[in-house]
Amino acid sequence: MQPGGDREICHRSARLKRVNWQSVTPPYPATLNPEVLLAAYCQGAFPMTDHDGATRWYTADPRGVLPLDGFHCSRTLRQIVKQQRFQIRIDHDFEGTMRACMTKPRKESDTSWISEELVEAYAKLHDLGCAHSVEAYEKGVLVGGLYGVAIGAAFFGESMFQTVSNASKVCLVHLVQRLQSRGYELLDTQMVTAHMRQFGCVHIPLKEYMEKLNVALEKRCSFV
Repeated sequence: MQPGGDREICHRSARLKRVNWQSVTPPYPATLNPEVLLAAYCQGAFPMTDHDGATRWYTADPRGVLPLDGFHCSRTLRQIVKQQRFQIRIDHDFEGTMRACMTKPRKESDTSWISEELVEAYAKLHDLGCAHSVEAYEKGVLVGGLYGVAIGAAFFGESMFQTVSNASKVCLVHLVQRLQSRGYELLDTQMVTAHMRQFGCVHIPLKEYMEKLNVALEKRCSFV
């Protein structure tokens, strides 16, 4: 799960590998329709829009995951959650959350890995009930959130943002609680950043990740 658009941090955190789908039978087309997206996720791949504007498929080895039984929530964060400073909503404004992740200020890159093409593609997944957002509001204003894709007992975290301190962290707490209570087994973060490491996020070999993913895909869970 990547803070909106900060691709350079992601490149340093894990070895991204571009997937050559032409070597896969059958090959995956360049179009990002829901069937292609879901099939790619089931094989451990995810799309990213590169600096040249082209959207390509990637995987990561090692792969970042956040063990649901090893989630670390600091005492300070637990207190913030208990204060109920933010109103948490699920899927209230999926596209708005994704666009906020896309436009989040970046330190090292003036382009986002989230493109209009990806916004349109994930919005279709959301309409099908396969992509979801966890959103934080303060005085009715969206101030933080995250989104991802849910398949079987796996949730693939894509990106998060916040305009108010701790808003995205509170969303992550609510995401983990929701996944735990609904029997999910895998929270994929793609890569491990310093931000995610504080919550217990770790790298595992891609082979081990695929084994966990295949088990999770056999189970049926409901996000909402």
